[in-house]
Formats: sequence, C-alpha cells, structure tokens
Amino acid sequence: MSERVENSGRKAHWEKIYQSRALEEVSWYQPRPETSLRFLEALGLPPAAKIIDIGGGDSLLVDHLLELGYHNLSVLDISEAALERARRRLGARAEKVSWIAADATCFQPAEKYDCWHDRAAFHFLSKEEEITSYIRTAAGCLKPGGALVVGTFSEQGPDKCSGLPASRYSEPSLASRFEAFFEKVECRRASHITPSGTVQEFVFCGFRRKAPSAS
Repeated sequence: MSERVENSGRKAHWEKIYQSRALEEVSWYQPRPETSLRFLEALGLPPAAKIIDIGGGDSLLVDHLLELGYHNLSVLDISEAALERARRRLGARAEKVSWIAADATCFQPAEKYDCWHDRAAFHFLSKEEEITSYIRTAAGCLKPGGALVVGTFSEQGPDKCSGLPASRYSEPSLASRFEAFFEKVECRRASHITPSGTVQEFVFCGFRRKAPSAS
C-alpha cells in the first residue's frame, strides 16, 4: 500500500508541474537534445529499431527521432498531462508513437526493445528498492545486446530539481549501478543550460545488455 501511495504522490507532483509550466519554462527543456542524439547515432540503430524514451514527457527527442526516420518509438512518462502535450504538439505524427503513462519503477512492458533511453528520470530515484526495480525493468525489457542510455546529474550537478531531491553520480558510480545486467560502452559529461540560464552538469553513460546467464 505504501508503495502505491508513494507512486500516486509522485504522479500528482509531475502532473502539477506539466499543468502549470510551459514547455520552454521547464528546466530540462532542450530545443535539440544533442547529447542524446549523439549517443543514439553512435549505436547505429536502424530506422526499425524499437526505442523507448523513459520519462520523456513532452521532450523534443521524439520529434527529432521521427525526422531521422525512426518509426518504432515509445514515450513513457508518469504524467498523462506531459504525454498529452507532446501528442498535441506532434499532431498527426503522434499516431506513429506509442504513448505509455506509467511509473518506470513498476512498468510492465508488453514487448522487448532495442534501446532504452533516459535523460533525467533515473536521478529522481533515491530508495534502493526503486533503483533496483528500475534496473531490473530496463534489463528485462531489452533484447540481449540491446542498448541503454542514461543521463543523470553529475557530482557537480544540482541536488534538487523541480522541487524534488535528485541523486548525483560520477561516471564510475553510474556505471556500477548497472553492471549486473549491462556492459558499459561509453560515458561522457555534458553541460545543460536551463531556460533561466543556470548551468546543470550531467553525466551520460551508454551500455549494452549482457546475455542472460544460463543458470
């Protein structure tokens, strides 16, 4: 019961954020998500690759992926308001995207993906059981060899965002979180300038899903 109440509170928080702030006002707004696009380009994913954007909200990543010819795209967010805003923005193109209103820590995917992308959702998880559940969910819904791209606040980043505490990671600490199921491919740092002009320091890591053990 307590987990359901907590998830409900988290959902209410993000619904309020998306109902009260315009796209260009939220701190994570990016006209072009360069770092994410560079990671996805480096993976060499074909246009038919199944890509899911975790905590994607009304991010513009899906717009750019559609323009690049990807056509098996899913966007997951806990906020239905965020997803509705993205659908309205895309208009007819929204029909090419699968929109999933769910909490990533208890998401039950109906299919396997080639790539799981998350910019700035994972770092809002602070409880060990939520982090473990998230990682197991990501591992479970990716094909063997599938790609995982995660971007979080770095050790120099803020410890709070949108009224919530945020965890900060170094490259080694972020990589170690996922090492049970994933092999690290690359980590890099990135600076994000918010609409208010504040600089937020991020660390991004790309991984490949290990083959499941035979045991």
